[in-house]
Amino acid sequence: MSTAPPDTRLRGAASAAAPWHADPYTNALRNGHGPLFLRRSDGWLLPLDVERWCASADAADLSALRRCEGSVLDIGCGPGRLVAAAAARGHRVLGVDVSQAAVDHTLRLGGTALLRSVFDTLPGEGRWSTALLMDGNVGIGGDPTALLKRVAQLLVPSGLLLAETAPMDVDERVEVHVDDGHGRPGAPFPWARLGTPALLRHAHPLGWTPADQWATEGRSFLALRRAHHT
Repeated sequence: MSTAPPDTRLRGAASAAAPWHADPYTNALRNGHGPLFLRRSDGWLLPLDVERWCASADAADLSALRRCEGSVLDIGCGPGRLVAAAAARGHRVLGVDVSQAAVDHTLRLGGTALLRSVFDTLPGEGRWSTALLMDGNVGIGGDPTALLKRVAQLLVPSGLLLAETAPMDVDERVEVHVDDGHGRPGAPFPWARLGTPALLRHAHPLGWTPADQWATEGRSFLALRRAHHT
């Protein structure tokens, strides 16, 4: 665990988002397809599903969106498919992402998005009903505890976090970079991968309570309820 004060950890997590401006990620979003990977320092590759991110919300996405309550904050919204789909379901939705290409794509879909890190000051802090951490975004900043604390600050008391988890019991914090498979990597940054059991282990000491968990289309999801006192 880091011994740095919380505000220092948050600033560090925010600065770690800068590699998502790297050309491999920007180019993939603009083209609407990969190949695109997160590459660990040992060479292990995690494929990123750019084609799905740039398509319309699918059945697995909708299984999460049906559980949304009130206003929705999509953290790491990417090209905006969930922002658009949640808005179509009648929610007030804001997407935030550190990639200008992602924000631009979301705006072209008619959604609302800001070029921000989740650790930056955001509109409506403490007043969002639902937060989304989809497509592996529980890994943002490489520090699950800091991220869960930050999300709690953004939600109303008893607010809902809908998170997509890895489909196996994994709990790792690693350094990765974005890689297009053609020798053009981005800068390294910290990331985390969490399965549902791991996310529950991190969430419980912070007062989050499980509200639901499910799997569909090969993807795993967890709903957590923010404690009143967080």
